[in-house]
Amino acid sequence: MVSEDIRWEEREDETAPMEGDEPEPEVGRRTDVGRQFLETRISELKPQAAVCVGEDATVAKAIELMRKKKVGALMVVSRKKPKRLVGVFSERDLMNRALGLKAYGRVKISKVMTRDPEALRPGDSCAYALNKMSVGRFRHIPLVNKDHVPVGMLSIRDIIDFLVELIPEEILNLPPEPQFKYVKTQEGD
Repeated sequence: MVSEDIRWEEREDETAPMEGDEPEPEVGRRTDVGRQFLETRISELKPQAAVCVGEDATVAKAIELMRKKKVGALMVVSRKKPKRLVGVFSERDLMNRALGLKAYGRVKISKVMTRDPEALRPGDSCAYALNKMSVGRFRHIPLVNKDHVPVGMLSIRDIIDFLVELIPEEILNLPPEPQFKYVKTQEGD
């Protein structure tokens, strides 16, 4: 007589898929991209922590900090406590405002930063961030708390990474070059 445990194992083996016959893994792709942007909070994208510099810092110090932290924009904070957001210094500010000045490295960041930038809170919808980035042509959106103190920075890279998770897998698996047409064939043909 065969024990119950052995019979169960035999039944499991009979119904278990053979190696290579496993079903496709569930990748969690969603079909309604717009709804996901509306329903997802910015904090769920896990944006970078705030990288801040005081408004009295020089452009040279700001550039050094941007290189060290590998960021494309810094949040500029006030001298007084709480250190509220007063501006943003980005690569674009460096190119368009600072580099044309004589001895730009010694210029105070407050002279070349973007003043009073639009900001969002981590609990805001990703749709607001996407809209602000598109309309304002921003690559970064500062994130602040209720006291307007910086808590993080959302980048266009964060948005793109989120978008990649939402689009269908067929699009992600397109050939790298358009001349290599995507041809949908049955497996084995």
